[in-house]
Amino acid sequence: MRFFSDNAAAVHPAVFKAMAEADRLDTAYDGDAWSKRLDAAFSALFEREVTALWVTTGTAANCLALAGLVPPHGGVLCHREAHIQVDEAGAPEFFTGGAKLLLVDGPGAKLTPQALEEARGRIRPDVHQVQADALSITNATEYGLVYSAAETAALGAWAKSHGLGFHLDGARFANAVASTGASVADLTWRAGVDALSFGFVKNGGLSAEALILFDPALADGIRRRRKRSGHLLSKGRYLAAQLLAMVEDDVWLNNARAANAAARRLAEAAGERLVYPVEANEVFLKVSAAEAAALRAQGFDFYDWGVGEARLVTSWDQDMAAVETLARAIEGL
Repeated sequence: MRFFSDNAAAVHPAVFKAMAEADRLDTAYDGDAWSKRLDAAFSALFEREVTALWVTTGTAANCLALAGLVPPHGGVLCHREAHIQVDEAGAPEFFTGGAKLLLVDGPGAKLTPQALEEARGRIRPDVHQVQADALSITNATEYGLVYSAAETAALGAWAKSHGLGFHLDGARFANAVASTGASVADLTWRAGVDALSFGFVKNGGLSAEALILFDPALADGIRRRRKRSGHLLSKGRYLAAQLLAMVEDDVWLNNARAANAAARRLAEAAGERLVYPVEANEVFLKVSAAEAAALRAQGFDFYDWGVGEARLVTSWDQDMAAVETLARAIEGL
């Protein structure tokens, strides 16, 4: 009964089926029939023309986007707990050629225009300090909180008022969409987002993420950076096939709804133990070391999160019988 990460979830059958259908000779790299369909498929989803590029990891998607938005001497405003700061081993600095992450605080790993304005105000506008060139947010955040369309638009308006690019790390973007009920357009380009890292691996994919570019001026440079960084696979059709399988018939959205529903059941059981409201598929609980040990003794697997807290993550394929068993175990602590 594993609740430690949706990274370890099973691959959706539609993905394997699509890859099998792509298992034949075609043009290499991104010139194949499947890769050529990505722009149209994602343009239909986002209700406007976009460039959609496959990459193998969320880190690559995030960092390629930032490299397209920020010069080596520039900076990226992001939350102190953002994945690009805490869990990407300096990859943003590597891909950008040295750009600096400018860290901002906010509860639940969320940013506000006020917090950003205060952070930017602390940067002297001279050559001795790094200037901000982009804003990066995560939706859903690292603590499972979700930006609404209105909140994202407020951040986008703030970024544009200061001439900043706007990147959205959407490793769990599907869960945010399922949670808010907003359209993907309202949560991205209509809110001012220039580039989106659209996560699929956590949501039933195998080895493909989508980098969605709403600014066409970014496309050529990011394509070249993808090649230069070693992320242009010769058999890219297998990645493209995965993304198409997830987008068609709303597999991505249905999977996210299932994961969110499982998390809501655990949230009901947790009650006052919740550290943050459960808005996507992550549940953070207050538990003592003895209580965590008691849960593990019953067969539950999860991460300890700091002192006196645990993180539970539900997946698209979560066994609801196991979810119910864990809910009862939490209620019984």
